[in-house]
Amino acid sequence: MVVRGAPAIGCAAAFGVVLGKGKPAAFEALAKSRPTAVNLFWALERMRKARDLEAEAKAILAEDLAANRAMGALGAELIPDRARVMTHCNTGALATAGHGTALGVIRSSKQKKVTVIACETRPYLQGARLTAWECLQEGIPCTLITDSMAGHLMSRGEVDVVVVGADRIAANGDVANKIGTYALAVMARRHGIPFYVAAPLSTFDPKIGSGAEIPIEERPGEEVTGYRGARWAPKGVKVRNPAFDVTPAELITGIICEKGVVLGPTREKLKSFLISP
Repeated sequence: MVVRGAPAIGCAAAFGVVLGKGKPAAFEALAKSRPTAVNLFWALERMRKARDLEAEAKAILAEDLAANRAMGALGAELIPDRARVMTHCNTGALATAGHGTALGVIRSSKQKKVTVIACETRPYLQGARLTAWECLQEGIPCTLITDSMAGHLMSRGEVDVVVVGADRIAANGDVANKIGTYALAVMARRHGIPFYVAAPLSTFDPKIGSGAEIPIEERPGEEVTGYRGARWAPKGVKVRNPAFDVTPAELITGIICEKGVVLGPTREKLKSFLISP
């Protein structure tokens, strides 16, 4: 978790290959590091084919930054003036080569005087520790809430749009993202709130037919039972700690990438979108 955020993981993997001098052991070790974010495997595949490893790694970094800025501009067109935007996990410059995916859309909408509602994102608190910090640095008004407060605010009409990132997008449009995303999508649909996913093309995985096939990382139980020296759960209790969940395509208003926006994503729409010039 020193490096987290799907695009950042891909970029770090590319430079990891450079540091490993392209040796098979470097590829093997990096491929085992995180199972869910497909950007990791996308970057490793590019590096396997590269003749100049350092140049390719730098290209991956530059392309991700450009993609984020393009997504930001496209996504900003979907955000109303003075919108109250709910987001989950961290999807900003700290999770990418720069600017961000979902948070990049928010950053590009800054002139619309948007405000952010950041879910804390248990158990690792990326929303509380990172998204809130990025918003404050950017001068974007941000309110931090616990994950369980999201439905309450939606029911009171205090959320205008939800924008999240993604770690892998299946061929049918199902999206794997930080645990808790699925619940937000269900509640957004219940309350008629647009739910957008922002992710670069490197996050799309046409080899995966649906979200049911996406491997979900399970992380150590210690992240749930306590933090550092503090423990709040009784010793001996069983723990489940899946780091991601899958949001069905039918709950997604649109997927934003550097190439454009796919509204009401389906297998047919995504296939046509990805192969079109």
